[in-house]
Amino acid sequence: MPMTFTRADALDVAHILRTTAQAEILPRFRNLSADSIRTKSSQLDLVTDADEAAERVIEAELLRRFPGALVIGEEGVSRDASLLDGLGNADLAFILDPVDGTLNFASGLPLFGVMAAAVMKGEIVGGVILDPISDDWSMAVRGEGAWIQRPDGSSSPLQVAAPVPLSQMAGNVSWRYLPEDLRPTVTGSLPKVAMAADLRCAAHTYRQIAAGYLHFSFSSSVMPWDHAAGWLIHREAGGYTAHFDGSPYRPVTRSGGLISAPDRESWQAIRDALLPPRA
Repeated sequence: MPMTFTRADALDVAHILRTTAQAEILPRFRNLSADSIRTKSSQLDLVTDADEAAERVIEAELLRRFPGALVIGEEGVSRDASLLDGLGNADLAFILDPVDGTLNFASGLPLFGVMAAAVMKGEIVGGVILDPISDDWSMAVRGEGAWIQRPDGSSSPLQVAAPVPLSQMAGNVSWRYLPEDLRPTVTGSLPKVAMAADLRCAAHTYRQIAAGYLHFSFSSSVMPWDHAAGWLIHREAGGYTAHFDGSPYRPVTRSGGLISAPDRESWQAIRDALLPPRA
């Protein structure tokens, strides 16, 4: 079992995601039959044959490349939630989202991604987000920065946006899993920022904020397959993330919402604007 996670390791993971996407995901895009799309918790929470097939292949390939690793996939956890219990102590674990943005994927919208995070003893050490459509990866290795990697071997660094006043901030706001009593507070506060959209895809949200195209993201859900890879990429690109209460993000935490921003001061401005103190 390796005691470090290197750029070479991250590239191996990246190529596993790409070859799997080409074999299992892209052939099914805009080619799904009705019985290959199923609901989980609601009509907005879907799983497809592509999710399940891709997760099986990625897991098998990761275990071949990293024998003994713990592999935690979104679809596997939906069948056995106890898989998450080993995340904090595993020497090496991988957190997978085989098709992030499944609702977009199932709708024929080319805004979905494949994500994997490497975790050692509960600490995120590597992150890879593949965009199968543009055919490149957003990547990071802890302490070594974040970058866009292309199949031809070229790369370019990622850097978050420069801080701007609240009224000039553009971001992604995902509020659908907020408690009912908080929804009007958050949605009613959105005019305080310049723009707030919901891409319905954490993979592309993190790619956008790490590249400086958006200033912030606000998410009411903190499941690790949605955030672990993107959190590290954003952090290594210079950004700041914390839970709604200001506590640091860790992949073993399963509640508390998340806000990502260019720096601590921008984070506070977003937090105060969208979640002002209630009387």
